[in-house]
Amino acid sequence: MYKFDKLVMGIYEKALPKKESWSTKIDIAKEAGYDFIEISVDESDERLARLNWNNDEIKNMNNLLIDKDFRIPSMTFSGQKRFPMGSMDNATREKSMDLMKKAVELADKLGIRVIQVPGYDVYYEERSDKTREMFIQNLKKASEWASKACITLAIENMENTFLNSVTKYMEIAEEVDSPWLKLYPDLGNLTAWTHDEVYNELEKGIKAQQIIAIHLKEAKKVTDTFGGIFRELEFGTGDVDFVKTFETLKKSEFKGPFLVEMWNESSNTPLEDIKKVREWMLSRMKEGGFI
Repeated sequence: MYKFDKLVMGIYEKALPKKESWSTKIDIAKEAGYDFIEISVDESDERLARLNWNNDEIKNMNNLLIDKDFRIPSMTFSGQKRFPMGSMDNATREKSMDLMKKAVELADKLGIRVIQVPGYDVYYEERSDKTREMFIQNLKKASEWASKACITLAIENMENTFLNSVTKYMEIAEEVDSPWLKLYPDLGNLTAWTHDEVYNELEKGIKAQQIIAIHLKEAKKVTDTFGGIFRELEFGTGDVDFVKTFETLKKSEFKGPFLVEMWNESSNTPLEDIKKVREWMLSRMKEGGFI
């Protein structure tokens, strides 16, 4: 099962058919050559309800993973977009932290090692110094909870300006000051905001031993006259220079896993789609000398 000497690449759950069972999703991911699935707990009621899985549901998932010889080592907890830790509404903040506790508990029982937290203080509210302060305060608390379960919280740089670079993450990490908080950079978002500085940003995060995994996603750059495109772009049609990025990652001696982030839940050919993307990405890695 463990492939200590090979590249590890996972697939985002939302690249797989939404209505299929977990068994089928795993079969598709395995057949396409992926090593793991990153489970989604987004802001929908349906996926937030996963945080309330009972022990039988958790046991069934664990047994399935053992039977399939497969892994779900990470969780995208984008439900915090709806219930942000920096909200000025007390009830929303309390809900956010209650959900965070449940996320840590579920991750602990499922063997999930990394909970990816979106880099937003708030999303649907107006940002301020106070929302940032509340976000930092609650991120400290969440990191303490995660530490009890030996689970890492990993911030993802997002599509707004609150946390859109490695540099901004490092500032927040210094304030939180926890070994259980790391960075899970999104190459698309990072490229869109930092442009040619993306390579220096990656080197900075790797040198500081803060980057634990990388989201492979396409995007178009933000300019003075264009707001960028951050989602659902076909690989190879955006501004991410994957070859140069993999050259940088090789030079920086990045050793962690990769996660292909794409949205493909309604596709009629999910296996072919995600297999094609994996092969395309491996080709870019070879061009960049990463493999």
